[in-house]
Amino acid sequence: MARGFFNVPIAVNEPVKDYKPGSPELKEVLATYKEMYKGSADIPMYINGKEVRTGNTRNITPPHDHKHVVGHYHVAEKKHVDEAISTALAAREAWSSVSWMERASIFLKAAELLAGPYRAKMNAATMLAQSKNVFQAEIDAACEMIDFFRFNVQYMTDIFKDQPASAPGIWNRVEYRPLEGFVYAISPFNFTSIAANLPAAAALMGNVVVWKPSDHQAYSAQVIVDLFKEAGLPDGVINVVYGDPVMISDTVLASPDFSGLHFTGSTTVFKNLWQQIGNNIHNYKTYPRIVGETGGKDFIWAHTSAFPLQVATAITRGAFEYQGQKCSAASRAYIPASMWAEVKKYLVAQTSELKMGAPDDTKNFVNAVIHEGSFDKIAKYIDAAKADVNAEVIIGGNHDKSKGYFIEPTVILAKTPTYETMTTELFGPVITIYIYEDLEWEASLKLVDESTEYALTGAIFSTDRYIVEKASKALENAAGNFYINDKPTGAVVGQQPFGGARASGTNDKAGSAQNLLRWTSVRLIKETFVTPQDYKYPFLG
Repeated sequence: MARGFFNVPIAVNEPVKDYKPGSPELKEVLATYKEMYKGSADIPMYINGKEVRTGNTRNITPPHDHKHVVGHYHVAEKKHVDEAISTALAAREAWSSVSWMERASIFLKAAELLAGPYRAKMNAATMLAQSKNVFQAEIDAACEMIDFFRFNVQYMTDIFKDQPASAPGIWNRVEYRPLEGFVYAISPFNFTSIAANLPAAAALMGNVVVWKPSDHQAYSAQVIVDLFKEAGLPDGVINVVYGDPVMISDTVLASPDFSGLHFTGSTTVFKNLWQQIGNNIHNYKTYPRIVGETGGKDFIWAHTSAFPLQVATAITRGAFEYQGQKCSAASRAYIPASMWAEVKKYLVAQTSELKMGAPDDTKNFVNAVIHEGSFDKIAKYIDAAKADVNAEVIIGGNHDKSKGYFIEPTVILAKTPTYETMTTELFGPVITIYIYEDLEWEASLKLVDESTEYALTGAIFSTDRYIVEKASKALENAAGNFYINDKPTGAVVGQQPFGGARASGTNDKAGSAQNLLRWTSVRLIKETFVTPQDYKYPFLG
């Protein structure tokens, strides 16, 4: 029982460490990486707080060294998914009744543990099994995850403070209840922080969760589980299963107690899940909440008033950081003809300096793409562009999977604005550029808006405020996160809530109060202090 109105610590963004050569943090993370590389992790599922090993395992291999096995994870059968559901429901009564302060304390503690003793381990696991360089791992697996935990707690209290007005003799109040049932969280490989936040955001608001991480993120998912356990998360609140995504989703979505989906992944999968939920709607006790962030074909648009070096730098960083495997990565650009020669000069110079290899060599800007299927898909599009009269590969274009799934940062010049790689999401280190005539800048904005089904992120470059205003208006529906004179990646929790619309998702803005509200069911309570005893209203006379 609360005995006061408590203020939580004011959320601040976790400072990003530099990992300069010879720094203590770099030495620590590389030592942890080396230890993990030599080890053999045995990663179980977690159901009701117990480690579940099925004996049916799959290997974990670094994408940059795919012949080397660093561990394995255990795969679920249907009975394990059923058990995860029943366990979550059994834990719901106690967890939903826990005061918000206790829930807040758990995730605030998780943030502090991650900022300290778990930092190197979380980053090293992400570097090793997801092939992220140390800086990309730091801003994701450490800082963004810490920010999610801290800011979500602050947003939760802001939500609870939003209360209705009360008339004389009446007290109106609102309870923000957890959903009635359980939440299903499906997380991606590319951001360890998102993997943690999808189940944690729902759990913070009092919900219980069945969490299916990406199989390609199982190594860092294990570290997240360890973090939650040490932070004091009770058994059964978040249950973790790995394996066949179709079987797991079929089992979860068949439960009458399914009450919400928190998803980050591909557009096609999300649409199929939405359809499946719709087909099952008569079986559910409540209308499920559906929250998803999916694909993108994110753009950079430049006006003649922009600075060419700034545009080139935005392309290099926006397209090639983490091998273009960010939902927000720049993968198409529109450059005015008069500026193109200078932008190209800077782009060639910058990309020629990019080194590619394993993450434990911190001179490498680019590492490997996540798996062979991704490699083959991206390589197919690059090779097709080399042979197509409507395209020209002007930078990069090489790829090699003999040791790791390495694809060279690649720039394709499209002769037509609807060339396939201008409109198709590749999820790799490839950007396609279309050159438009200077005077046709308004028509080029129409191309940006209408060429794809997505609306996740986008960036415009101009020093002319009239152009900035016109472009912002023309592209108001083209991106949920819109950047002026900056690359379209790098959203920071508490500063740029993230999410897109159209085929890019439900735009419920991860890392914001809007997202947390989706995991609540509001109950209005009206209390009347002097209850009427006569049914007659004054108008009756």
